[in-house]
Order: sequence, then structure tokens, then C-alpha cells
Amino acid sequence: MPRALFEKVGSARFISHLDLMRLFQRAFKRAGLPLTHTQGFNPRPSVSIALPLSLGAESHCELLDFDLESPVAPEEIRDRLNAALIDGIRVREVYDNGAKIKYLALLQSRLTLEYDGGIPAGAESAIGQLFAQEALVLEKKNRNGVTQQDIIPMIRNLEISRISEGELRLDVLHCCQNPSLNPMQLGAAIEKYLPELAPDYIRVFRKEIYTEDKTVFFR
Repeated sequence: MPRALFEKVGSARFISHLDLMRLFQRAFKRAGLPLTHTQGFNPRPSVSIALPLSLGAESHCELLDFDLESPVAPEEIRDRLNAALIDGIRVREVYDNGAKIKYLALLQSRLTLEYDGGIPAGAESAIGQLFAQEALVLEKKNRNGVTQQDIIPMIRNLEISRISEGELRLDVLHCCQNPSLNPMQLGAAIEKYLPELAPDYIRVFRKEIYTEDKTVFFR
């Protein structure tokens, strides 16, 4: 099954997952690229997006799997889709056969912590110490209610840097499947354990996706 690597940036970051699916379905139709449909009583277009982004997050490495009624060259699919897509959504590459999604294990995410009044004194050191602890438990809501989750085992690497007087950057390599860590949980941890250092706003950018051995996933 073909796979598209695409980016979701700018104002497109506010498009929900379901709306993004509909957007791509319309784009395939406008591009003259008929999708196959699933079997059964409620056939649906054969298109899916792995690891949907949280609303408001941006990414250079989103994955779209799809199936066309007839073969088309990858470069032609890319160009025809891009001509039919909106600003902020751009297909970077199309692959004939991508690795199975179950082998996707790690994400490299970048969080930008924005402080309207400037970065509080000692923030870099305190936040670094917070995520250097042996355990860091947060509540996580799921279908069965609320559970306790230790996020430290899901953080493989974390680097903190100051990029301006009012912005701190967290570059974090973290698990994304079985178990998975939403990078916004780092912000939740700061708010819970260091409320005096909670930022006014957090921007999230998904930079890269990897297998367990840190091989770039989709290539």
C-alpha cells in the first residue's frame, strides 16, 4: 500500500484529525486519484493517518497510508495531491511500500515553552532536574477512567535550551506506541510539579519518527 509523508504546519495545525481525513479524501478526488474502498456494509475510502497529532501541534513527518484503484507513479501522486491541498498541508514524498506501522516506536518532538513575562529564574535547571528523576507520575484519562502513569520510562532523551528571553526549548525523544507519551504531558508535569514555572503557552513540533533502533521509520 502506498504511503505519503506530509507536513502539517501554520494555520493547518488547528485542523482536527477527522477534518484532516476528510480534507485528504476530497484532495484525492480533486486530483483525479480514485481511492479504493473498504468492504462491508459501510464502505469507506482506503485512507488512514498514523499517530494523529494533538490539535494545535505541527509536524514535518506525518504518515498517510492509502490505496488507489489503479497504480500511479509516486512523484505524480505527490504533485497532483499538492495541487489540490490547502496551505499548511504539503506532501513531501510518496513511497510504494512503507514499513509496517507497528514498527514505529519513537518520536523526536520539540516543545517551545513561552513565558510572556520572561523565563523565570532557575527554570532551566529546575525543569531539567524534574525530568531527571527516577519516576514522574501523572494522571491519564482513558476509556476505563483515570489511571496513574509514570512518564520517565517513555523519555529516551531530553535536552533543554534557552532560545530567547521568553522561550525555553525542550527537545525530547520519546515512545509513541505501547506505551505512548503525548509530548504535552511534559507541560502537564511542569504545571503539576513546578506550577511557578508553568509557561503561558506551549508549541509542539513533531520533527522525526523512528523505529526502536532509531532508524528513520518511513525510508
